[in-house]
This record gives sequence, structure tokens and C-alpha cells, in this order.
Amino acid sequence: MSTSTTTTSTTTTTSAVQPQKQDTLTLTSTPDITPYTKHGYLFGQKLTASMSPLLHSIVYSHLSLNWAQLRLDSPSIPLFLQLAQHPDFYGASVTMPHKVAIIPHLDHLTPECRDVGACNTLFLKTDEATGRRLFCGANTDVIGVRESFVQNVADPARCYEGRPALVIGGGGAARSAVYALHKWLGATGIYLVNRDKTEVDAVIAECTERGYGDRLVHVASVEQAEALEGPGAIVACIPDFPPKTEKEVLARRIIDTFLRKEEKGAMLEMCYNPSPFTELGALAEKEGWQVILGTEALIWQGIEQDKYWTSRTNEELPIQQIKEVIAAKLAEASKSQAR
Repeated sequence: MSTSTTTTSTTTTTSAVQPQKQDTLTLTSTPDITPYTKHGYLFGQKLTASMSPLLHSIVYSHLSLNWAQLRLDSPSIPLFLQLAQHPDFYGASVTMPHKVAIIPHLDHLTPECRDVGACNTLFLKTDEATGRRLFCGANTDVIGVRESFVQNVADPARCYEGRPALVIGGGGAARSAVYALHKWLGATGIYLVNRDKTEVDAVIAECTERGYGDRLVHVASVEQAEALEGPGAIVACIPDFPPKTEKEVLARRIIDTFLRKEEKGAMLEMCYNPSPFTELGALAEKEGWQVILGTEALIWQGIEQDKYWTSRTNEELPIQQIKEVIAAKLAEASKSQAR
């Protein structure tokens, strides 16, 4: 994939990107962009532990670019769009809770972004006819999911290809997981487990509209899970909180039922904030599953983002160096947890 990917227009109007006056007061101060030739943002909330700026700083240093990705922790899309008008802005990582809500404000979407219905990457293009700068949305989370399995599972044919898959959650990351499992990872069907039925219904409805909803099954009870063939690939897209409510406890019991099935596979634990070592990942590992840390998805989706922003190829990007730095950060996190 590159920035030449075919895009599909959305119905953006100029007024859609104009912030209201009160939105500019959401932050007491905005990130300092003055030291950098170009700058981008990590836009979302609860960003303190995110490794995204670190990952991209490795790329820019390797390419001798005086660029930076700066944290913009804000609930305000209009504020972000105001800051994105700066001529030295190159693009952004878009994270929760904005992955779906940002879409109406974009001029174009890549096919993956359109089909998933969630955007995690904003990049720029220029309208050749008018010279106007266009805000374009991509979804590199799907690449992160795909490459996490492709790069880490030694025998895909035995592990997950030609078997059902399981997605835990119902938000933007879950949509990306469904798309990757459907399009690239050979899932025969996809089970959905989530505490909120309305979110699952929305995912199924959207995927049906895009032509692959008939492959999705909402698993709503332990009895239903017991009767189903075990999954080969699992993607967990929920925060690392112990289940408390009745619906959360039920969802965990359903997940446990799948994990205990005789035939195992690989689970990608997408949660890596504040730590990639989650309770759910530990449960899966105890039951004999290969657990792939969420930082793998972070690395591969981040590499894909920098291909959009810098127009470089995989061969030109410091993939091994990124892995080594992230691994060192993981080791630090592991030591902190052990104390």
C-alpha cells in the first residue's frame, strides 16, 4: 500500500472543518511545534503510555528528517482540525475515541478505511485541479492485525487458516480485526463476543452493508460457545480491566470457553496501553495459546503510516531498529510489573 492507493470521496464541506470558538479552549496549551520542520499529531485521549511518538521518532531520525509526532490529548475534533490547517502539518495517528467520529470530516477514504468504517491514519494529498490540500483517511490497523499474525505464526495453515476466528470487542479496532481476518487471514467465519449487544449489532450491520456480514456470528452465551468449532485466530480489542458488571462477566465466561477448547491457535492482544501484558493474555497463554503482544500491531500499523507520510518503502524504513527499541520498552514494563 502507498499514498497512491485509490480513494473514495466523502461528503465533506468546508464548514465541517471550522472549529467553534469554545473548542479552541479545550487545551490550556497546544504542543510546541517550533523546533520541527514538519509535525504531526497522535490525536485521542489517554495517550501518556502510547509508544506511537517513539516509534515514529525512530523513523524520522533514520531518514534524517526534523519531524515529530506530538501528543494531542483532547476530546475535540474541531480543535484538531484547526491545528491541522498549519502548513507544516504532515498527518496524524487517530486513536480512541475518534476513529469513527473523524470520518465525516475527511475528503477521501482509502478502500480499507471505507470498508472498516474506522480511520486511524490521516494523511494529506493535493487536489490537482484546485491546489487545495485534502484530508485523507486510511486504516493501517488492518495491516497491523494482518502482519502480527503473518510475521509471528510459524505455520498459518495449521494454526488459523481455514478455521473460524474470534474478535473480542465492538469498537473501531474490532472492525479492523474483522476486516483483516476476512480479507487476508483465511477465516471461514468470525465470532464476535462483546459485553454490549448494540455494538455487535452495529458491526454486523456495517459489515453486511459492505458484503461480508454473513460471515459474522454474535456469540451471546456459554452454551452457544460450547457448541461451536474452536477458533484458530483470536483478536482481543478491549481494555485490560477485570470484568465487573454482569454483562462483562458473561463475556469473559464465553471467552474462557473458547480458550479451553482442545485445539489451540494464536491470540493477538491489541491492548498495550498502559502495558501489553494483560490479564486476558495471561489466561490465553495458560491455556496453551500463542499470545502475540499488541506492540506487534503497533509496529506494523505504524510502519504503514510512515509509508503514507514519507512516501518511503518497507526497505527504506528501520524496521529492525524499531523492534529493538520497542522490545527494550517492553522489558522495562516487565520489570516494573515484577516490582
